Amino acid sequence: MQLGMIGLGRMGGNMKLRLLETGHEVIGYDRDPDKSDVGSPAELVRALDAPRVVWIMVPAGEATRSTVAELAELLDEGDLVVDGGNSRFSDDAEHAAMLGERGIGYVDVGVSGGVWGFREGYALMVGGAAADIDRLMPIFDELKPEGEHGFVHAGGVGAGHYAKMVHNGIEYAMMEAYAEGYELMKASELVEDVPAVIKSWRSGTVIRSWLLDLLDRALDDDPELAKVRGWVEDSGEGRWTVEEAIRLRVPLPAIADSLFARYASREDDSPAMKAVAALRGQFGGHAVKPE
Repeated sequence: MQLGMIGLGRMGGNMKLRLLETGHEVIGYDRDPDKSDVGSPAELVRALDAPRVVWIMVPAGEATRSTVAELAELLDEGDLVVDGGNSRFSDDAEHAAMLGERGIGYVDVGVSGGVWGFREGYALMVGGAAADIDRLMPIFDELKPEGEHGFVHAGGVGAGHYAKMVHNGIEYAMMEAYAEGYELMKASELVEDVPAVIKSWRSGTVIRSWLLDLLDRALDDDPELAKVRGWVEDSGEGRWTVEEAIRLRVPLPAIADSLFARYASREDDSPAMKAVAALRGQFGGHAVKPE
């Protein structure tokens, strides 16, 4: 199957390579000319046979919105746009409506797999019309992992990115739980080899997971994590998950706490903790460390 791809970074570039290895034709455009097969989105569209499929893998937000708007002017009726980035699910309805006015289809795909997806396959959470999904199945079949799992048609437009949002919210909470357990064992006077405990959990335990495998890998590379600063960014999905929980009045305490922990990681000296220390000094006479 022939596919156009816009955005050939770590994810998009590896997805292109995986598809090329399995016999598909992928024509890619990236702002980096060293990665690009063509010089512009317009040239990409001209290089594709109608009806065309263009898969977008660019950063969420304005970069994706402007790319969709540009494609709306370049593509023809019967063509199809796929957004495989981490767009907010609420953007999908707007994109689908804009393209739909011109008879262009739209599918949103939440993609998980990171840099490992090239060999292991990508988990795909897909939203859109059944006919559009069927048209894309040759691509989905090659991108997803082998076996029965790793792909879902989650619902209509927006459902794919919504499922990926929730996936990433859960990921936040799982990472935070592993990190807190790691910190507690590091503080303990009893556990002498924390990396070995983490490694032992990879088999036979109910908390084994790919994330645990990756923590073990990180500790193999740097047993004290001395090369890592405890500053953690959030890419948006965790915040959106908590916002949806508030909108729908669904309690998500673990995911919410994991999001706020990331915010706390960015403060070298938290004002909140300063206030707590000051209050403890006021009501209990507890020692307050000077600046």
